[in-house]
Amino acid sequence: MNVPRARGIGSRLHVGTASVLSVLILAAGASAVAQTRPEVPQYGGTLTTSTVHPTISVQTWDPADWNWKNAQDTGPFYEGLMSADLTRAKRLGGKYAFVADAWIPTDAVRGELAESWEWKDNPMRLEVKLRKGIRFPEKPGVMKSRELVADDVVFSYKRMDASPKKIPTYYDHIERVEARDSHTVVFTFKKFSAEWDYRFGWGQYSLIMPKEVADAGASNWKNLNGTGPFMLTAHVQSSQSTYVRNPDYWDSIVIGGQSYKLPFTDRLIYRPMKDEAAQHAALRTGKLDMLQSVRWSSVEELKKNVPQLQWSSHLSMSAPVLAMRVDQKPFDDIRVRRALNMAVNKQEIVKAFYGGQAELLAYPQHPEYQGYYEPMSAMPDSVKELYTYNPDKAKKLLAEAGFPNGFTFTVQVCACSPNTMDLLPMITAYLEKVGVKIVIKPMEVGAFVSTITNKTHATGTIMDMGLTNPTTALRKSFLTGQRWNLSIWSDAEFDKRIDAMYEERDLAKRQQMVRDMTKTVLDNAAFIWLPSPYVHSAWWPWVKNYGGELRGAGERAAPIYARIWIDQALKKKMGY
Repeated sequence: MNVPRARGIGSRLHVGTASVLSVLILAAGASAVAQTRPEVPQYGGTLTTSTVHPTISVQTWDPADWNWKNAQDTGPFYEGLMSADLTRAKRLGGKYAFVADAWIPTDAVRGELAESWEWKDNPMRLEVKLRKGIRFPEKPGVMKSRELVADDVVFSYKRMDASPKKIPTYYDHIERVEARDSHTVVFTFKKFSAEWDYRFGWGQYSLIMPKEVADAGASNWKNLNGTGPFMLTAHVQSSQSTYVRNPDYWDSIVIGGQSYKLPFTDRLIYRPMKDEAAQHAALRTGKLDMLQSVRWSSVEELKKNVPQLQWSSHLSMSAPVLAMRVDQKPFDDIRVRRALNMAVNKQEIVKAFYGGQAELLAYPQHPEYQGYYEPMSAMPDSVKELYTYNPDKAKKLLAEAGFPNGFTFTVQVCACSPNTMDLLPMITAYLEKVGVKIVIKPMEVGAFVSTITNKTHATGTIMDMGLTNPTTALRKSFLTGQRWNLSIWSDAEFDKRIDAMYEERDLAKRQQMVRDMTKTVLDNAAFIWLPSPYVHSAWWPWVKNYGGELRGAGERAAPIYARIWIDQALKKKMGY
């Protein structure tokens, strides 16, 4: 069995077979000043942010509900076996921006709860050694303070695997998970998975919960307790979540040759705001220390009004798509789907809607997924055609499919997404030119996600679809039965290709398989492919040890927030 060995943070040998082999590496904005001489950290104060999902409040506190955003909200107190090695950030002289929602480069994975890990053969298994001395703090009425042990990892894994809400096939490569001793967990594999570390190491659904919390009720925020840098102490739905410093937190950071215990701030506050104007007002007035998702349309005004703000930018790791259900008429006919793609002037959207601050991607890959991504110039003519505005060809295809006068269909959109809400009327106008009418159905985020989970969503759905990582992007949107397969696209042969790609241990072969499958996906036109915008982040100068990083493990931002300190003297000097 030729599976590379891995020994955690003390070794870089664990990079060989992981699926995460690239990251979005876009420089922080010119206004973001690189730290050439480390400042002395400060303890105390409060960090207030709206997170990378500023409009969306908590959807669930229970990881077993398998909500994509859960790791953002529970990440301050739940941890995973692994996380991102943030010392490799660009602002510190490294290569990575750490902005992807589920992509950690293989040489930037560190042990979090795991001290080390190693592959073994016959049978194929991964042996994980946990750090000793990591403790759950006391939670009155729920649990006494105690040490994290291997049984906690086994319990968390089995609980997630048993959830009726889990993503189909997510853990199918795992035979069993066992505690060999108090600090050793063994994952025995049925077959190799290119995403092994993402699935149970550092991804959205890999957080470790004590059994005591599950017994008390994991959906009740008052019961929650973990090993992370912060503890949840207050929550008002759609208003504010307050986390306080965990005094027993285990991790530390070295700055200027000196070790500092984490976290630096006494409090971390999440403030979701549905209204963009409210977000910007809170940032301008210092009520938010940072706003991590600023649309292109607001950047110049904010820079003009608040020149002190520091900025970073990156090409979004998601792309807006309009999914067409291929299990329903008229979208069971590929001619109709191709026609609607040709009817939308995507180049004009880049210029007129985004002001040039967007790019057309070979979805679902991203240019920074080196080895996996091929530019549009490398695509076959049948794919290029879908990105080229041709209303005459669109009308011809519609007529051939039996719709010479067009048709009407419903498109649901989440009111939580200003980008897609604003973009949809423009798409509607394009389609009307070829006789196709859209009935727009705005929905609140809970109902929107529920329809997708239950496969009751409208014939059309527009949303910003996360690109995740090269392999997951294909699986989640195009494998039969997957939750985020919005088009209900199903092809038995394509499913086999995905399975083979996941089991392929040779990196070069796996990359070629992904490139080939991407062409298949694009050619079948299950989505109307739309431009991906640039995204901006802004923060005040008193926010220290930060350079625009967004995620430290899947959707978890807590490892980043734990390393930020607030220069309270500077904040006061600036009048806040």
